[in-house]
Amino acid sequence: MAVPSASSSPVSPPAAPGLQGVRRRVVYVALYEAIAIAVATLGLSVFTGQSAGHAGVVSVMASAIAIVWNVAFNWAFERWESRQASRHRTVGRRVVHAIGFEGGLACVLVPVLAWWFGVSLWQALLMDLGLLVFFLVYTFVFNWGFDRVFGLPASALAAPEGATPAAA
Repeated sequence: MAVPSASSSPVSPPAAPGLQGVRRRVVYVALYEAIAIAVATLGLSVFTGQSAGHAGVVSVMASAIAIVWNVAFNWAFERWESRQASRHRTVGRRVVHAIGFEGGLACVLVPVLAWWFGVSLWQALLMDLGLLVFFLVYTFVFNWGFDRVFGLPASALAAPEGATPAAA
């Protein structure tokens, strides 16, 4: 008599591998910000000629500002979006979202960088643009690596056979 393997049991679909839910989000944000602060500290220290300690303080401030701005901006954007006749996330709407987020963040960070490092607003804007380019690449690489190490979130996994995906 053959004993069925555990993998052939049709009782319930397999759980999503890797981290999921709130735990995934906490690990994601903690790792993302810790690495970002370390790299931004190094970059700002080299670029400005200031000590890593001095650059590290502003990196932590910028991280905190970005997190608070992210929550506030996305709340406001989603509130605006919910009142639109079309709620589709078109390429144009995504571009407006990205420019609005980064533009608003720059309006806060540029004066902070200028004050902290004792440089002109122009020099601070160049620093901010450098950070923007870094974060564009870093976010892509980090997300790819995070998913490879911790698995995909349940929302990115294929729907079980016979199930229909929820409308976006």
